[in-house]
Amino acid sequence: MEEIIHFDKQLLLMVNGSDSVFLDYIVLTLTNAKTWIPLYLGMFYVVWRNNRTAREIGLILGAAALCYLLAGAVDDGIVKPLVARWRPTHDPEIGHLVDVVNGYRGGNYGFFSAHAANTFCIAMFFSLLFRNRLFTCFIVGWSLINCWTRLYLGVHYPGDITVGLLWGGAVGYCVYRLYCRITTPAVYVQRDLYVPVAILLLSVLYAVVRAAVLTLA
Repeated sequence: MEEIIHFDKQLLLMVNGSDSVFLDYIVLTLTNAKTWIPLYLGMFYVVWRNNRTAREIGLILGAAALCYLLAGAVDDGIVKPLVARWRPTHDPEIGHLVDVVNGYRGGNYGFFSAHAANTFCIAMFFSLLFRNRLFTCFIVGWSLINCWTRLYLGVHYPGDITVGLLWGGAVGYCVYRLYCRITTPAVYVQRDLYVPVAILLLSVLYAVVRAAVLTLA
């Protein structure tokens, strides 16, 4: 176990941070949950377009909320304080080696990553719900981008991210199966799914443009 922990720390130091202020600003924007509010609205648009009754829309919103509750709340409320593994930025052993961006260090404990769990449970649930290959590729990529930002910022070890992805994937799958036991999923119009994909790409573009403006300011 000690060898695994040591490897985890060394791997983090290999991928943490950079000498680019421009990239720092991109990562800070991408890791911010507010950046992705338009994406959530885009997915809600798809749900609204293809589920005409308030009950069906409510069930999907409830399932998404349950994903977040089981993935994030269980992590932050139970696992992190119970395991009490230091974030890299607070780790007495390597904290001084971690490249901290704009003073952002996160809370004391980092196992496991709520960003990884939250984003991947949503990616898993909506991929199974929408059944569209293009959307699945982009939404999984979105989750992995969020995971990368946590490594870049040095607030999670790769092991934290890996466990978060596994937990989030399990939660998203189980919630989807529960949803299917309650109702029959709608058949989604595939062209509607271009909307959240386009919003995702525009959100990334926004992060790049914002970073360029802040770097030149």
